[in-house]
Amino acid sequence: MSLLEALRLAVRRLRTNLLRTALTTLGVIIGVASLVALIGVGEGTSAALTSQIAGLGTNLLTVSAGSSTVGGLRGAAGSASTLTTDDASALEGVEGVQAVAPEMSVSNVVLVNGRTNTTTSMTGTTPSEATVRNYQVQVGTFLTDVDVEKGLRVAVLGPTTVADLNTTPQGIVGSTITINGVPFTVIGVTQPKGGQGFNNPDDVVFAPISAVTSRFTGASTLRTVAISLDNPDDLALVESQITALLRQRHALATTASDDFTLASQDQLLSVASTTTATLRNFLIGIAAIALVVGGIGIANTMLVSVRERVREIGTRKAIGARRRDISRQFLVEAVIVTLGGAVIGVLLGIALTGPVGNAVNVPAKPSLAGIALAFFSALVVGVVAGYWPARQAARLDPVEALRYE
Repeated sequence: MSLLEALRLAVRRLRTNLLRTALTTLGVIIGVASLVALIGVGEGTSAALTSQIAGLGTNLLTVSAGSSTVGGLRGAAGSASTLTTDDASALEGVEGVQAVAPEMSVSNVVLVNGRTNTTTSMTGTTPSEATVRNYQVQVGTFLTDVDVEKGLRVAVLGPTTVADLNTTPQGIVGSTITINGVPFTVIGVTQPKGGQGFNNPDDVVFAPISAVTSRFTGASTLRTVAISLDNPDDLALVESQITALLRQRHALATTASDDFTLASQDQLLSVASTTTATLRNFLIGIAAIALVVGGIGIANTMLVSVRERVREIGTRKAIGARRRDISRQFLVEAVIVTLGGAVIGVLLGIALTGPVGNAVNVPAKPSLAGIALAFFSALVVGVVAGYWPARQAARLDPVEALRYE
């Protein structure tokens, strides 16, 4: 029997029981659509996270204060008072450093604009923050050296903060708001970077570090110092120089541990890549389970079909059909069901990728690699699922098959 003849017979046989064929195909459709959509979501998550990290700054290196210990309980990094504004000033002289931005954080400050209020975090810093953290201003201006030198009560807001105050960037620039009851004049609003949840780069308030020190903290200690490098290839050298300088300034003994930590943008990207790869593999695993279940459905249907067509198989063998002819017919039926389900599943997955991504706030889109993986995975599942029933059909004894009732 030729492949074309086997294809014709398979199509005719599948059309005789359309409902069974449709239900069998449904399992493949669900599996393939899930695989295409979830791979798209996984890749979208990876791209979004990488973009957000890249948007945090250019050639970024962050120095964080050490951890404090209270009652035997070790706090998070930055909870100790081991970094000062003088340390930040000293770091400006390190070779290979482009800009240094001291960051004095104040959590849970309450902003009030007329009758609207919101709670966010405030960062006392210098004009270098815009360079180091890659902030652009959409309306107004960023902090200036004069603002820091004179300790002016001016503030630059993130777009999310502005939206939470129920106003617009154009409407709030030049107006006065209160931060924990202290009046500040809004001089600018930053361009949106895209983010949400904890540490949203668009939900921020920047103010001169001198004003934050005098009005809120009363101390010169810093939580972090953000540093931008001239050349990312010099990262290791700059890190070693910064470590040596801070250890010397903090008078640490040779055997003492650092009372600060360094984190580079490359490290953040590496962690993000590992995390998103794990997430993507997890999503692919879930979709693969659905695809395998669809394959089991195909195998089950084909085995039932073999049992129903025993006399047909016996008759065909009696008139000269060979084992490979019988095997080919059943295998072709399984592949047709699989390919039909794969095509429909790919189209459905492409259509669902965007809505699924929107549901989890991820800019997802289908990828060619994901589509190819889903399609060929379905094909493999179909061949494997159809092989055993086809083999069973081919091994039937024609005499026994003709006696079968």
